Amino acid sequence: MKRRPVDADPMDRGRFPVDPWRLVECAHRAEDLGVTETLFTVANGYLGMRGNPEEGRDAFAHGTFVNGFHETWPIRHAETAYGFARTGQTIVNAPDAKLLKLYVDDEPLILGTADLEHYERTLDFRDGVLRRNLIWRTPSGKRVRIDSTRMVSMTQRHLAVMTLEVTMLEGDAPLVISSQVLNRQDGEDEYHVPEAAMGEAGDPRKAAAFEGRVLVPETHYAREDRMMLGYRCANSQMTIAVAADHHLTTDDEHEMVVRQHEDLTKLVVRVEATEGGTVRLEKLVAYHSSRGVPVRELSDRCDRTLDRAGRRGVDHYLEEQREWYERFWRHAGVDVPGDDAQQQAIRFNLFTLAQSTARADQQGVPAKGVSGSGYEGHYFWDSEIYVAPFLTYTQPHLARNLLHFRTRMLPAARTRAREMAQSGALYPWRTINGEEASAYYAAGSAQVHIDADIVYALMQYVAGSGDLGFLLRDGVDVLVETARMWADLGFWRSNGERSFHIHGVTGPDEYTTVVNNNLFTNVMARFNLEQAVATVELIRDHHPVEYSQLVHRLGVGPEEIEEWRACAVGMHIPFDEGLGIHPQDDFFLDREVWDLSRTPEENRPLMLHYHPLVIYRFQVLKQADVVMALVLHGDRFTQEEKRADFEYYDPITTGDSTLSAVAQAIMAAEVGYHDEALDYFRAALYVDLANLHGNTVDGLHVASAGGVWSALVFGFAGMRAYGAELTFDPRLPDGWSAIRFPLTWRGCRMHVEVSPHRLRVTVDGLNHEPGEEVTAEPDGLAVAQSDRVALRVHGKQYVVRPGHPLELELDGHGARIDGDLGYRPLVGGHRADGTQITAGVPEPIVFDEDADEEMLPPDPPPMGTHVLQN
Repeated sequence: MKRRPVDADPMDRGRFPVDPWRLVECAHRAEDLGVTETLFTVANGYLGMRGNPEEGRDAFAHGTFVNGFHETWPIRHAETAYGFARTGQTIVNAPDAKLLKLYVDDEPLILGTADLEHYERTLDFRDGVLRRNLIWRTPSGKRVRIDSTRMVSMTQRHLAVMTLEVTMLEGDAPLVISSQVLNRQDGEDEYHVPEAAMGEAGDPRKAAAFEGRVLVPETHYAREDRMMLGYRCANSQMTIAVAADHHLTTDDEHEMVVRQHEDLTKLVVRVEATEGGTVRLEKLVAYHSSRGVPVRELSDRCDRTLDRAGRRGVDHYLEEQREWYERFWRHAGVDVPGDDAQQQAIRFNLFTLAQSTARADQQGVPAKGVSGSGYEGHYFWDSEIYVAPFLTYTQPHLARNLLHFRTRMLPAARTRAREMAQSGALYPWRTINGEEASAYYAAGSAQVHIDADIVYALMQYVAGSGDLGFLLRDGVDVLVETARMWADLGFWRSNGERSFHIHGVTGPDEYTTVVNNNLFTNVMARFNLEQAVATVELIRDHHPVEYSQLVHRLGVGPEEIEEWRACAVGMHIPFDEGLGIHPQDDFFLDREVWDLSRTPEENRPLMLHYHPLVIYRFQVLKQADVVMALVLHGDRFTQEEKRADFEYYDPITTGDSTLSAVAQAIMAAEVGYHDEALDYFRAALYVDLANLHGNTVDGLHVASAGGVWSALVFGFAGMRAYGAELTFDPRLPDGWSAIRFPLTWRGCRMHVEVSPHRLRVTVDGLNHEPGEEVTAEPDGLAVAQSDRVALRVHGKQYVVRPGHPLELELDGHGARIDGDLGYRPLVGGHRADGTQITAGVPEPIVFDEDADEEMLPPDPPPMGTHVLQN
């Protein structure tokens, strides 16, 4: 069957109590270390530190990650072919500066074996600080209070701040704190004990291990209060330097000793601790990385960062952090009153987005942010389709950073297009450095829709921000080169009417690969081509200087523009008249249906239990494909088409991808399946908090977190922005009293509140706070911004301006269909050739290793015609 509906609150509240502004853990457990290490990550988009204990042990996977800092390695194909990806890219586990080992009476604090009278760990969404409070009864009977904090700064991109306070509650004792910077990437751990491997063999979601040494030592020292490690990656030649400074406060007798090695530097504090006395150690850490700047220069940068931090002090950065998050929540928070557990989960997901994007700056947003090594630190289409909308409508300058990163990858995309015998540019399916890193082309490189996904995010940003200057200077080149790729990739057919077709591609659904006329791809390509035509003509008609530069730079001419226009108009959009649905591709309906209602839960996800060819022979989806096209381009489909498509595809969508639930939630809400919309929303809301996919150990699901915001704003609040106009058509779930959220639209700060019977929209005007970036261009290239916002509600146009809020009574929230679609697929219909669509499930052969013989499954029930009952 499909994944079971998620409980309204699936968390263990005895251990993780409800707190709407914090994630709180009240008991340390060994069995889920990997999950909690991920959940308690602190990060800023550039630097991420997993929630490993300060003491180093026990841990599932130690991790400190710097966005974009990676090693390369040759991909070995069993059978290679021209154009296969040749060079793998994997994020590197950066030197670990989190270590603050504690010894009392020469006994180490190890959480897994310690006698803890009290344990509490909290991650505060209001300041991004990880706090831990312990009371430890040592083996000799001493009682010790240990308070620690960890923070990665949002205002100082390269800085992390840690504190450790140790108070002797009962008894005197010799106390030792060993503050370390350790190269874990090339060791095992500090005790040379092999760690639990990062996951299970055969899971493509996990990172591969390196075969040789990765970080080549370039510098190391430890003197007085400061220590440093610096490295160059063996193959990628990227460089990194990590330095730590210390400040000790205690009234007790003490001494400090430093040690240094090319893979480990340490400062050891020895204190004769007395009862009632407190030892406080502050540790300031700087990380600087580069694609090739010498380590000695990065070392100087670390020194400058730490010198400045030492002058300002820990309290200064804590106050800056609180102010940063106060602005973040004012611009990006979503409030759903009445359920503190749900509100906590919503804020956790938005907090995840903050930690993954805020200081990514010149890099993209990896699928796991900087919280783990899952997917090897690669960037996917996740960023443009799931994360960029949140940024565009809450913090548009961050959306611009993300898109600027893609424009810098354009030269590599041009090179990849040539390699694939295409014109224009072809962006890689998965990458860090701009080169294609997908070794399995069928479910990777064939997903050429990435070109149109980037254009979609670009045009959504331009429409929402009014930043025409960015489009003219950087974005238009992406539009032109991607349009060229589509015009070259597709071809014309004539059967009475000429139509434009795109063959040999894979859509978002990775359980159906290398197909003809994938609906999602064609719909997105049509948009890409249309926007290229509109943008070039806009520049031609209104910006002659920039148009002349464009023609000179890219050789764009009138004939080419007309070709793009014709391709868009003639784009083939598959539709089956008999079933009344849009086939996912030309031959999708030729397959029989996989009956998920008869698939054992232990055989999920399918990709880990069935050969790809087995899966490819059936109508079964890893994630929403056609439905995602309906979400992104809902203005191109009727409500009847949306409902018919949703009803057909929902029962055969496994949800094996975390990218699926949010799209299904949005479309379920729009077409009326309000119960199912809430189920899918919860499946996304708790994907990490409840480890619903069993792989949170590898890092947070950043795209799903972005989708949570989209489900709230696009799904339940019913907001859309097709072109230059906002529309609202709310679909609030039963039992919700309201949803409130801010929006940024062309420089205006808006506030939206939806209740069961009312929509209220206010506009604050164009006032920007001190230090906040403004997307409007001073050179006259921006769309003129106004403090008035035009929008439509249920098809009627309104204008909202400061001091004059819009308040409308709502007559319900659209069509309401009680219940859900059930688990049985909609079959029994007839294909165009008259054959009937049936459903079944393949039964794998199970081998008994002890008996060394096949254990044949029981005879399966006959392929049936399970007709969906509404």
